[in-house]
Amino acid sequence: MNDTPLAAKGAAHRAGDAPLLEIDGLHTYFDTLAGEVRSVHGVSYRVEAGQTVGVVGESGCGKSVTALSVMRLIQTPPGRFAGGAIRYRGTDLLKLSEAEMRRIRGNRISMIFQEPMTSLNPVLTVGRQIAETVMLHQQVGRREALARATEMLRLVQIPEPQRRVNEYPHQLSGGMRQRVMIALALACHPELLIADEPTTALDVTIQAQILELLRGLQRELGMGIVMITHDLGVVAECCDRVVVMYAGRKVEEADVLDLFERPLHPYTRALMASMPSMNTHSARLTEIPGIVPSPHEAVRGCAFAPRCGFASERCRNEVPPLQEHGAGASHLSACFHVEELVRTTEVPTARAALMQEAGA
Repeated sequence: MNDTPLAAKGAAHRAGDAPLLEIDGLHTYFDTLAGEVRSVHGVSYRVEAGQTVGVVGESGCGKSVTALSVMRLIQTPPGRFAGGAIRYRGTDLLKLSEAEMRRIRGNRISMIFQEPMTSLNPVLTVGRQIAETVMLHQQVGRREALARATEMLRLVQIPEPQRRVNEYPHQLSGGMRQRVMIALALACHPELLIADEPTTALDVTIQAQILELLRGLQRELGMGIVMITHDLGVVAECCDRVVVMYAGRKVEEADVLDLFERPLHPYTRALMASMPSMNTHSARLTEIPGIVPSPHEAVRGCAFAPRCGFASERCRNEVPPLQEHGAGASHLSACFHVEELVRTTEVPTARAALMQEAGA
C-alpha cells in the first residue's frame, strides 16, 4: 500500500528562505460562562514545502483548534489568540486584516474538514462549489471555472466527472464526498494543505485510496501537508514528522521513524501500546487509565501525570519543558523521566506491527 519505505521518510525536502508554515508558541483560548478554556497552550511546529507533518492525539487535545487558528476560522468572541504567532512564509497571519487573510485562505492555504456533509453546501452542485472558489481567488470567468471544477474531479479520480460536476452532495457516496472536499481544497493549487481527519468514517479500502491520492497529489503539486489524525496507522503511512499533543500542549515531536522506534513520552508509548496488533488476536488491548483533564480545569504540573505510571511528585507540581533528546534529527519530549522510560519500557507489539506494515 505504501510505495515509500518508512526509513526513507523524513529525508531532505524542498525548503525556501522561510518555512512554509511556522506555528510559534500559539495560545488559543475561549472565554465561556464556565471560565477560560485553554484549548491550545503554547504549541509550536513547522512545515516545509513537500513535507507531511502528522498531528496526533485523542479528541479534545487541541489538534483541530490549532488548524482552525492557522486558517483564522476561530470565532472571536468567544475565541481569542492569547499569544504566539502563525507565520506563512515569514508573514504572521495573526496580524493580517480579514481582507488580507481571505486572499490566503482557500488560495495559498486550504483545509479539508472532518465531515463533508456539514462542510459542503447541500443546495449547490459540487461543480458550482468548486467553481465559486476558483472564481473568487483566480479571477476567471464561470465557464473556465466550471471547466477547472471538472478537471479537479478528474484529478481526484471521481468517475464520470462531466456528469458528477452537476450533482449535489447527497447524490454522492461518503468516499466521493471526501474526494470532492479534496478537489475543493486543491482547486487553487495551494502551497499548504491542512487535512483534518480526512479518512474518518470511511471504510478501510476507501481510506487507503484517499491516502494514496493525497500522496500522489503532493508529489505532483509539491504541497506541504498537515495531517491531523488519531490513527497511528495513518501517521506511519503518510508522515515525515510527527507532533503528539495532549491537553492542549505538544508533548513530543520527532521524525516518524525515530518516533516509532524510540517514543520518549509516556503518552506516546501508551497510544502505541493501545493499538490492536494483527499478531495478538487473543491478547487484551492495553488501555490508558483515567480521562483527559477538563479544558476548564487549571492543571498543575504535567497534565498526563494522573494517568502515567512514571509520574513523580515533581511531575504533579512542575510542567516538564520540551527538551531535545539524542543526536541527529531533533526529537523533543516534555517528560522528566525520559531515561527511566527508555530503560524500563519494551517496544510495544503494535508499534512493531505498524512499522512492519508501513515499511512493506
